[in-house]
Amino acid sequence: MVYLRPSSLVEPVRAPDWPALFEQRARSARDYRLQRFYRAGLPDPDTPLAEVPFVALDFETTGLDVRKDAIVSIGLVPFTLHRIRCRDAAHWIVNPHRPLAGETVALHGITHSEIEEAPDLLQVLDELLTALAGHIVVVHYRRIEQIFFAAALKARLNEDIRFPVVDTMELETRFHPRTLSLWSRLRGHKPVSIRLAKSRERYNLPHYPPHHALTDALATAELLQAQIAYHYTPETPLSELWL
Repeated sequence: MVYLRPSSLVEPVRAPDWPALFEQRARSARDYRLQRFYRAGLPDPDTPLAEVPFVALDFETTGLDVRKDAIVSIGLVPFTLHRIRCRDAAHWIVNPHRPLAGETVALHGITHSEIEEAPDLLQVLDELLTALAGHIVVVHYRRIEQIFFAAALKARLNEDIRFPVVDTMELETRFHPRTLSLWSRLRGHKPVSIRLAKSRERYNLPHYPPHHALTDALATAELLQAQIAYHYTPETPLSELWL
């Protein structure tokens, strides 16, 4: 398959000035765990991807509406372009303090009895933020991890969290735009799927059972490695990917 450079298809979304934002947040954060997270800083935007410490992050939630749903499990896997550090991976089930709908139980397999015994997010927050500190977070569909995490901390600490991500789903939209030309539509073409499993298929990555936070984090880490190998170079600056 021939892959086009992303710049020839879609202009990447412009990212905030993340280093400046982290400096400001390090001064204004009230919770000691957030202070420590922001003070750990970030890699410079010009850092080559080959030198960036990444951590893949995935949340399973009780649903997709942040106004009424919540995080129920967290998986993370640290990695670089050349190595996935499975020994340092982590997985938590946390109590969402929300009822579990039958359809979500069927998806992620987490039961009512498991969440009754599970800790609150705050009880694992120190360990979670320590694992994320100084790393670039990699997700597949950033609205879940960024928005649900911010909402969860706002409800508990009265302050949210912000951090840059590399979104493997967003990267796929650069290579496979969701809006097709009129000619393509007339010829019966349809946009390709950018879901995690379908995106992995395009790079000949193995199939993993979905909807387990740790497995999905691993799948996302492998997908980013493949995307960079196909579309970028190890010398590509981080600023071309982060959001």
